[in-house]
Amino acid sequence: MIANQVALLKRELWEHRSLYVTPAVIALLVALGTVTGQATFSAFDQAVDIAMLGGSNLSEAQRAVAISAVMFGVSVFFFIGMSFMTVFYALDALYAERKDRSILFWRSIPCTDFETVLSKLLTAILVIPLITFTAIAITHLIVLIISSIWIGLQGGNAGHMIWSAAPLLDNWATTLIFVLAFPLWVSPFIGWFLLVSAFTKRSPFLMAFLPILILPMLEKIVIGTSVAMETFVTRLGKMPLFQGFNPSDFFDDGKHTVSENISMFDLLDLTGFIMSPGLWIGIIVCGLFTTAAIYVRRFRDES
Repeated sequence: MIANQVALLKRELWEHRSLYVTPAVIALLVALGTVTGQATFSAFDQAVDIAMLGGSNLSEAQRAVAISAVMFGVSVFFFIGMSFMTVFYALDALYAERKDRSILFWRSIPCTDFETVLSKLLTAILVIPLITFTAIAITHLIVLIISSIWIGLQGGNAGHMIWSAAPLLDNWATTLIFVLAFPLWVSPFIGWFLLVSAFTKRSPFLMAFLPILILPMLEKIVIGTSVAMETFVTRLGKMPLFQGFNPSDFFDDGKHTVSENISMFDLLDLTGFIMSPGLWIGIIVCGLFTTAAIYVRRFRDES
């Protein structure tokens, strides 16, 4: 089964090139934006000199915070891209093979419906995050290298200003945990999208999001409660991985002294996330939706 899964995962990468093309495009745009921004800033000689002097006089902790802010800003673009990729991939995963009738070919291969749907779930929950993390780490290095070249051209010491304080491993560990945890937290939606992809005849995007929009409205009108809306909001915007943490606190001088060794990794509440009932309930719901998708794919008439 493991060999089959590896082959099926390779198939997903082969059929869905956007899974690695999209992060590559984002990385290219970020790199070009970095070059353009620094080239533009170079025109302001006095401001550049002041910035170089100020950056050189910052403590290592302050430089680490500034670099972490840059790395986080770069990562945000990839987080957004990963979210869109996951949605569109899950909605297209089982729908496309029925639309172009390629399911008839894949059914001739000795792989069960369970293995096929599982490979698509693993792609959404594991492969896309790992590709995203790899792109983020490479882009971080590219941005820092470009910045180092620019600082050197302006007469600054890039080794002191950037590389001596750059918290690469700390930021990468935090990023890896986040990109792996987020799909697990929103896994009920991923399972639902796979189910919609398995049964809908047309417009999977519309079929997937209409119930999510209509259900809270009907509940509010008919029953007068808003449980569905609160559930959706909590699932999408209140992941307990950062429970009790305000991101602005990380950059608040009043809450962090200059001498502190501030770590992004320490800001994660990993235990609270793993022990959260919402995580495990969501995984169970995802499993139920995925099981339904396997059943639909197996017994659907046109298959």
